[in-house]
Amino acid sequence: MAYTNFSFKLANLIQCCIIKRSFFLAKSVHAQTVTSGLLSEVFLCNRLIQLYSECNRLDHAISVFDSIKQPNVYSWNAIFSAACKSNDLDLARQLFDQMPERDAVSWNTIISALVRKRQEREGLDLYYGMLREGVVPTHCTFASVLRACGSLKALDDGMRCHGLSIKLGLGNNLFVGNALVGMYVKSHCVDHARRLFDEVIEPNEVSFTSIMSGFARTGSTSEAFKLFVKMHRLDICIDPVAISSVLGAFACAECKEMQFACQLIQPLIVKKGFESDQHVGNSLIDLYGKYGAMHEALLVFHSLPSLNVVSWNILIAGFGQVEESKIAMSTFGLMQKSGFEPNEVTYTSLLSACVKSRDIKSAHEMFSNIPEPSVTTWNALLSGYCQEELHKTSINLFRKMQFANVCPDRTTLVLLLSCCSEMETLEFGKEIHSISIRLMLDSDRFVASCLIDMYSNCACIDLAKKVFERMSDRDLVAWNSMLSGLTLSNLNKEAFMLFKQMKELGLTPTDYTFASIINSSSRLPSLPQGMQMQAQTMKYGHINDVYIGTTLIDMYTKCGDMESAQLFFDCMLIKNIISWNEMIHGYTQSGYCEEALDLFDRMLERDQKPDSFTLTSVLTSCSRLGSVDRAMQYFNCMTDLGVKPIIDHYACIIDLLGRAGRFKEAEKVIKDMPFKDDPIVWEVLLSACAIHNNSRLGEHAAENLLRLVPLNPSPYIILANIYSGLGRYYDAVAVRELMDRRRVVKGGGCSWVDGRAGAIQCSYGPSQDLERACVQSGA
Repeated sequence: MAYTNFSFKLANLIQCCIIKRSFFLAKSVHAQTVTSGLLSEVFLCNRLIQLYSECNRLDHAISVFDSIKQPNVYSWNAIFSAACKSNDLDLARQLFDQMPERDAVSWNTIISALVRKRQEREGLDLYYGMLREGVVPTHCTFASVLRACGSLKALDDGMRCHGLSIKLGLGNNLFVGNALVGMYVKSHCVDHARRLFDEVIEPNEVSFTSIMSGFARTGSTSEAFKLFVKMHRLDICIDPVAISSVLGAFACAECKEMQFACQLIQPLIVKKGFESDQHVGNSLIDLYGKYGAMHEALLVFHSLPSLNVVSWNILIAGFGQVEESKIAMSTFGLMQKSGFEPNEVTYTSLLSACVKSRDIKSAHEMFSNIPEPSVTTWNALLSGYCQEELHKTSINLFRKMQFANVCPDRTTLVLLLSCCSEMETLEFGKEIHSISIRLMLDSDRFVASCLIDMYSNCACIDLAKKVFERMSDRDLVAWNSMLSGLTLSNLNKEAFMLFKQMKELGLTPTDYTFASIINSSSRLPSLPQGMQMQAQTMKYGHINDVYIGTTLIDMYTKCGDMESAQLFFDCMLIKNIISWNEMIHGYTQSGYCEEALDLFDRMLERDQKPDSFTLTSVLTSCSRLGSVDRAMQYFNCMTDLGVKPIIDHYACIIDLLGRAGRFKEAEKVIKDMPFKDDPIVWEVLLSACAIHNNSRLGEHAAENLLRLVPLNPSPYIILANIYSGLGRYYDAVAVRELMDRRRVVKGGGCSWVDGRAGAIQCSYGPSQDLERACVQSGA
């Protein structure tokens, strides 16, 4: 009896040592157990294993375990738990496989250890193995497995766990409920998470923090803040994690809401004594950094008693946000001098800072100094090249990435496909498509949408359709990409059918959707169809979008309804340069040139700066009206308006002056312009010379035109016509003979006549032989 009492005394002593986690006391009590001859007591050995585990001495724990002649299930669980606690997962798996009997505790321990070590897939596989062996999961099992499902975004697995937990009567368990909320939040099912949260009978700080972080992710600032207020009202413990969650929500909010958050939460932070908490401090720095309040961010940064790599990374990212790459680089230098080792996030933040500041040279230099760049850092530099439209450089960087054996991810493919779309490089686009198939990313909705854009821009609409048809999960971006591709390929009827299909599926059109479909309306051109689209934009609340408004103006002008275009233009709340340009261009194209010039004057009165496209329309209107002096007035003040004259402007002015017979002024414009080797200028001048039979200047223009475009028949024919008009028939014949000797051939003419049997094409070849071909109309 005394022996038993002493065993219990030793057990209590071991428990005290476990609480103190003292290795010195652990060795002392172990020695006492040996000298007392009680090492054969399995339950005491189990407690010693636990004691050494708490002291992080796995070697001593193994020694005790090996001394047990017949270890029981508790012995196995104790040593197995010690291996997991020491992060020796290889030993843990070995012990787990050797265990003669595995209970729920054994399974829970190994699954939890794997999930903690970010080996979520292995943890999930073991969970299914546990079910196959008939072991009933506990609330601890579900807490670990649901965490794994959230990290993997394995929604189907998570929902199966949810169903089983309800069957096992764990639906109201707080640990399971919190884990379910976290899983749904990480799987982007915040509405589902909110419903579960509302069903929790007595939510704790973990419940509130999980759902608030979900609202933070989706930018639902007001919802997160309401929960925070409720948490405070219910007197639930507000810890640094809760404060950080609500600050994270406000980091996605508008500037006014951010200021309100700081005014409200900062006093609470001081009251709770969290002002020196590293986690809260980092969240505040992040919040200020995202809104460009770097002075406040620095104050918080310098007030923290201890900093970590995360603090420095957030500060560097903040300077990147305000496009201060130089300060970000100097902060990086201070970080290294302070003894902090940069990690992948540091380098990515620095590269992003350089990219946002459009300092690609510094980004390239920084990238060159990274020891082993990850795919994230490669993507950061690639993003910078794409932003600066350095598409060939982007492709070369990708080749280097391949040579370095770095596997591309979804972001890499999306960036490269956007380069292909801009460059219209079909072969490289197909190569990226092949890589996406090999990486099983071709069905990813972001990659697939970019593939549709790429094939559409490369005039391979059939391939774009195939990608779209193979998509199992089509989101609105994919539908918009396909709709845009059909519009770009002039498949306007198909675009309308697709738009109809979208609405039938319950998808809500965006401004991008309407921009594409209205473009299709303007290309038909069908005014009733266009008016219907305007009604749809009003229905879905996009009528005030400046981009949609501009597209509607373009549609009305192309349909010739200038009255409706002007009415809509006048009603627009916000007008940008494109809106003004579309309206002025529409008047010019429809022959309302005086109205176009009046609108331009109105535009200048409203202090709206024109661009080169505006001036092209204005000078074209002057040309059609024959208003030479007015055109010269606009041309001469272009520099004052901040517009550098381009070739189109010079061509308009030379054409206008030439047709008016003001050749000296035209010659002066040509002499002063920087585009002397552009054929369009000399062709315009030569045409003007033909009107006035100006052979001297005509010969000069024809000479330059033949030098630049030797096989162009126009200068020969126009110059011959000038000579004929002056009665210089021998010269006219000489020009024609020169044309024949040089084998310059005039292109054939072509006319279309709409008949009952279809469209009749009449082609006239160089020999003036009439060639008729009846082509059945596709209409």
